[in-house]
Amino acid sequence: MKIARYRPGPGMMVSAAFIGPGTVTACTLAGANFGFALIWALVFATITTIILQSIAVRVALVSRMGLAEAMMQTIASPALRWLAALLLIAALALGNAAYEAGNISGALLGIEALDSNLSNNRPIIILAIALLAGGLILFSKPRWVERILIAMVLFMCLAFLLTFLITRPDISAILAGFIPTIPDGGLLTAIALIGTTIVPYNLFLHAASARERWTTADDLAEAQTDSAVSIGVGGLISITILATAAASLFGSNKEIASAVDMAEQLNPLFGSFASATLGAGFFAAGLTSAITAPLATGYIVQEIFTKSGSDRSRLPFNIGVLAVILSGTFGALLNYKPVEIIFVAQIANGLLLPVIAFFLIKLANDRALLGKHINGWKGNIAGAAILIITSMLGIRLIARAMGWWP
Repeated sequence: MKIARYRPGPGMMVSAAFIGPGTVTACTLAGANFGFALIWALVFATITTIILQSIAVRVALVSRMGLAEAMMQTIASPALRWLAALLLIAALALGNAAYEAGNISGALLGIEALDSNLSNNRPIIILAIALLAGGLILFSKPRWVERILIAMVLFMCLAFLLTFLITRPDISAILAGFIPTIPDGGLLTAIALIGTTIVPYNLFLHAASARERWTTADDLAEAQTDSAVSIGVGGLISITILATAAASLFGSNKEIASAVDMAEQLNPLFGSFASATLGAGFFAAGLTSAITAPLATGYIVQEIFTKSGSDRSRLPFNIGVLAVILSGTFGALLNYKPVEIIFVAQIANGLLLPVIAFFLIKLANDRALLGKHINGWKGNIAGAAILIITSMLGIRLIARAMGWWP
């Protein structure tokens, strides 16, 4: 495959989606509790995300279908197809609704980290964030949303990179973190880091967005380059968050529950500018995920309940978007506490990953769907490696929970 010139595109939406409050929280806890030891988990998760998202893009561009639609096409029985559709909506749409409350609350926490006095206006800020996210999705052109998210990802990159440079972490310690090891008590955190990076709904979001951006399989090289570079940027952001927490908090014996706690700890150590950049990055992380979670749900519902083509109905899309935003706003207004639930959700994502990867790789080898663009031997070896490693992590987690593995 030829190497195409890089232009930021839908791949940045994937980074915008997985760099949310859950990722920032998981990376913060990983760095604060285990230092640089789990950087390898983020490297593995980033590479895995690039591979899986590239398959989703290939399916979309070659078949001219969204991922949900392509999955439904592979099921012959109408009854099983509807059952699969209902399970897909239940697993992803309801999950996104729960995440949305955490995303909105996370954006709010970022604002409060910038100015604690704003905490007195929580309901107004929550409603403003929800209206902003909903308005951008429902009333803007898809390319406008894409460009806004690209700008927000670049802003996050700058904010977290500045915070990282201010804390001046040990480069040799960072490099040592690239060697896979699991410290005592670090298994759940390692799986959470993987789960928070490889997000199921991103596969559907990326496929739908790529199909709108590019018109034929001839654009596949450009789309794959966009995926690799954009997701690589997202992985770099995650690593800088973990390294910042490791450099400033590891070994301090201070209780850290979120990135906002880290922002407060940075004040006496490095001055208010460090906490301000971290707070700004946390706000951007919450807002971008508050946009992408309902956007992905809208695409999934639209693909399942309407026929493909330019005349595809917007009503199911709008219903999916509004359902997620309204439920998320309601949860945030009830003072929803996202940190623990989001962290557990990331672990669940890590356990579900082998199942999701299996079905995606199955699509990638469907000659009737992809023709000459099916997986080659290199793609299948990479897919098999992903399945084996993620399955081993999941098996070890279950065995340890049952007391069978130390």
